[in-house]
Amino acid sequence: MPAQILDGRALAGELRADLRQRTDVLRDRGCAPRLTVVIVGEDSASVAYVRSLVNAGAGVGVAVNVDPLPAGADEALLRARLAALGNDPGVHGVLLQQPLPVHLAIRRIVDVMPADKDVDGANPVNQGRLAFGSGTAFVPATPAAVMLLLERSPHRMLAGARACVVGRSNVVGLPVTLLLMAQDATVTSTHRLTRNLARHTREADVLVVAAGVPGLIRGDMVQPGATVIDVGTTFVDGRLVGDVVYDEVAAIAGAITPVPGGVGPVTNIALMRNVVTAAERLLPGWGGTAKSHRG
Repeated sequence: MPAQILDGRALAGELRADLRQRTDVLRDRGCAPRLTVVIVGEDSASVAYVRSLVNAGAGVGVAVNVDPLPAGADEALLRARLAALGNDPGVHGVLLQQPLPVHLAIRRIVDVMPADKDVDGANPVNQGRLAFGSGTAFVPATPAAVMLLLERSPHRMLAGARACVVGRSNVVGLPVTLLLMAQDATVTSTHRLTRNLARHTREADVLVVAAGVPGLIRGDMVQPGATVIDVGTTFVDGRLVGDVVYDEVAAIAGAITPVPGGVGPVTNIALMRNVVTAAERLLPGWGGTAKSHRG
């Protein structure tokens, strides 16, 4: 039986309608949600992604401003810019687009990201809240998208499920591992250098792949009926492909995300949800729907 396709575009459409209602309420209260994206240099992939955020924001009532810095900007300038945005009452969310130029180290910069506007969960304070399970409002957008898609999968009940995460980055792999653990899944954390990787992936009811290695996961590495979330996005010969060999794995899995059209569209909406939550929390006297989000 063919795998259920976890359609990210369809899910993003559902989430978009709800988000539009929330931004309408904010505007009635005199608050126009605003995200500022700081981008250093002109990396083509980053520029394209930021453009997609501008479009996503327009669709839900979030104004997205792009704050460009030259490729040669130094650490002091970038830190000053982030600090200034933290003090700007007209800005509700701040995103530092990555990757940064090689002369800038994210670990020496991210601490100045304003924690109450850190809509992609990069500040160590928000990362710590996520690790401690204390209910950060800002789950990083891609991990949040993974969890939203899992809610629509046959393995939506994660308690006791065996999960395997392939990839250990602070941006995706680690936060996804923590979110799965928070829902009582039994999680194995692996990566592209894990010995006998297939032994771990074949045991998983839920397999999340975020290694950035095209074609890493083949059909014989997946348990029949598993839910497979492919976070990988790499251009190969002009075509966007994931970390999963789609045709092979779709013939084995119970549910799978396509690339493109899976995690990506939901990621943009998850980010916009964080911006709206930040705007709600920063609005004086707000008593609306803003709440901690665990995925």
